[in-house]
Amino acid sequence: MTRSEHGRILVLDDDPMVTTTLEALIEEETAWEVAVFNHPHRALESIATVRYHAIVSDYMMPAMDGITFLGEVKNVHPESSRILLTGYADKANAIRSINEVGLYHYIEKPWDNDNLLLVLRNAMERTRLIERLDEKMRELMDGDRSLEELRASLLKAIL
Repeated sequence: MTRSEHGRILVLDDDPMVTTTLEALIEEETAWEVAVFNHPHRALESIATVRYHAIVSDYMMPAMDGITFLGEVKNVHPESSRILLTGYADKANAIRSINEVGLYHYIEKPWDNDNLLLVLRNAMERTRLIERLDEKMRELMDGDRSLEELRASLLKAIL
């Protein structure tokens, strides 16, 4: 089984040291494929063509903040688990992130590697469960047009 068959994670941070560190950690400790970006617009280009199970984004970046970026991700892939990584312990932004982009998790820098890997494993499992739910809905609806309505309603309920 290839890394992409196990799952895909996108990491976005304007600091190359952070993306390099996270890439090495994820590749060393998991079987997942990881793609790293230091610019949000390049990451959005990738999201347009590649489906990621989990997205980790820094909050403070010069070109676009992480909440805006994760909001764009939600529009394209609402089932992907979205994680905000920040060096600022700002409860107001954490709440805003959860409310606006359906954030899966909020992690502060410096992160604990074991905790981060646990969050990523849970995020990947969450996305897989949503995928299985979609498959079962398709089977039950047998291509019925109301599938999209049912899916939207279920995703809204769990996201």
